[in-house]
Amino acid sequence: MKSICFYFQVHQPFRLRSYRFFEIGNNHHYFDDYQNRYILRRVADKCYLPMNKLLLDLIKEFGFQFKVSFSISGVALEQFKKYTPEVIDSFRALAETGCVEFIAETYSHSLSALRNEHEFRTQVKKQQQLLKDLIGYESTTFRNTELIYSNDIGDMVYRMGFDVMLTEGAKHVLGWKSPNYMYCNAQNPRLKLLLKNFRLSDDIAFRFSQQSWEGWPLTADKFVGWLNQIDPREEVVNLFMDYETFGEHQWPETGIFDFMRALPGTVFGNSDFTFATPGELGRTLQPVAPVHVPFPISWADEERDLTAWLGNDLQDDAFDTLYSLSEKMDYVMSYSKNMEAMAASGTAGHKVSVDELNKLYDDWLKLQTSDHFYYMCTKWFADGDVHKYFNPYGTPYDAYINFMNVLSDFMLRLSQHSFLNTIPESAPVAEESKAETKKVVRISVGKKPTAKKTSTKKATEKKTATKKTVEKKTEKPKVSSTKTAAKKTTKTKSPTTKITVKKTTSKKKPNPDSE
Repeated sequence: MKSICFYFQVHQPFRLRSYRFFEIGNNHHYFDDYQNRYILRRVADKCYLPMNKLLLDLIKEFGFQFKVSFSISGVALEQFKKYTPEVIDSFRALAETGCVEFIAETYSHSLSALRNEHEFRTQVKKQQQLLKDLIGYESTTFRNTELIYSNDIGDMVYRMGFDVMLTEGAKHVLGWKSPNYMYCNAQNPRLKLLLKNFRLSDDIAFRFSQQSWEGWPLTADKFVGWLNQIDPREEVVNLFMDYETFGEHQWPETGIFDFMRALPGTVFGNSDFTFATPGELGRTLQPVAPVHVPFPISWADEERDLTAWLGNDLQDDAFDTLYSLSEKMDYVMSYSKNMEAMAASGTAGHKVSVDELNKLYDDWLKLQTSDHFYYMCTKWFADGDVHKYFNPYGTPYDAYINFMNVLSDFMLRLSQHSFLNTIPESAPVAEESKAETKKVVRISVGKKPTAKKTSTKKATEKKTATKKTVEKKTEKPKVSSTKTAAKKTTKTKSPTTKITVKKTTSKKKPNPDSE
């Protein structure tokens, strides 16, 4: 029996307000509360509430025959709690039916899996805790931000305790193979993989209202006819898409709600397909082959890679600068935990406020949201309309300047805490189990090793004192091989812990035509 696996991504970022250069050091409020509340209210009324009601009605009509799955980012859950609590109630009602699976993901909808394994683990735990608190659900399946996946990320996810992961069925990865099977991780075959059928998924998510498309208008009967044309030996059709497809990206006037309302009945009446959740498929299907993904893939754009978020100079500079603060933020949370423990035991207070440190960490989480880097994308070709639709900025350069202004102020706030300038070599990390293996993600850039100063430095400096004027004038000074060897051991210095505020006004605007 073949299965249809519906998965919907639910995410809303905390959007930044217009933050001017002259506010750096004076104003620490970064987010546009009005815009975030307005957009969430609009999407809740147009998509989340009516679509959740439609799914609940379908479950009541078809019982355990009809099933779907969701992932909800932590920052979206946080905004639901703050602005639209009725949305949480509607998701909880779906969870109580037993026909809906909620999938784990990162709290910030971040790119942390590409750079920092500890941060990645911490965010997944935080999202899972909030999901349990608000909806009462514990996940066994995982999907990374924007379905980003590689061999290393998959191995890391399995070590976190997940058995099934969702990702993109990219053509350049699969080649001649079909996405309509269960696969497994090439490094750790115990992790099962469900791959998105991007053609059928995008027929609903992107082409549904496109009147120039040869498949328009798309009806439930026509879609089920396409499903019946699939090789009967293939096991599962994975339909993965943004939940905002229903009512927000595809307006109600397009008939998208009517299509979804008619689809389950048409599937049951005119095909051999059933509906299943990713967790159920993980228990019933066995992998047919491993999928080798040495470089990260995603479900974004034609390339199905990371270039929607990383790749141009603006994105890379912002991303690298942000994650250069990872070690300090780990120490901030460790320090905060220690202060809370000491306060609980009645120990004397500290100069630093726990609330202040927690606010730093909260801003750190929200600044990691992948949307901020998406807005800096300079791709204006096949996917340009998609990027412009989701972008509140006039140009990618505007997005970069605004983000870096905020980040500069954030770094200034960090620099005001003297305890961060004396971080020990192996700073304690909050909530990290001693038994947990702290493996460095191989796709991240590691730190260069440092060498200790030796006693040969003073002797070398005395012997070469007479050559200083000559060495300053020449680019490549000539020294003896023995002296060069002695100087090499003293060349590397210990890394400084001071925070440097990045100036953004000198950055030149990129030429979109060159991308």
